[in-house]
Amino acid sequence: MVRNKQEREPIPAHFGTIDEAAEFWDTHDLVDYWDLTEEVNVEVDLQQRRFLFALAPNLVRQVVQVARKQGISAETLVNVLLTEKLQEAVAA
Repeated sequence: MVRNKQEREPIPAHFGTIDEAAEFWDTHDLVDYWDLTEEVNVEVDLQQRRFLFALAPNLVRQVVQVARKQGISAETLVNVLLTEKLQEAVAA
């Protein structure tokens, strides 16, 4: 952590990409820039809904195993596989 404000690297005025912003904040501590923050009011209207489905335990184990091998979450894998199968079903 930087103790002296003069030692800290300035925050770029603009980041070219979200990855650049992430890289900056991955390597810098917000505590060092706290004096530059300001309170804001934000309204959020979440529209996404989640649905729960029961799966057989052996199916869950297989999904988790394949997802780990692919480096993705089990939720992502299930969504990808269902999307593919539903597109095939609609096309048939």
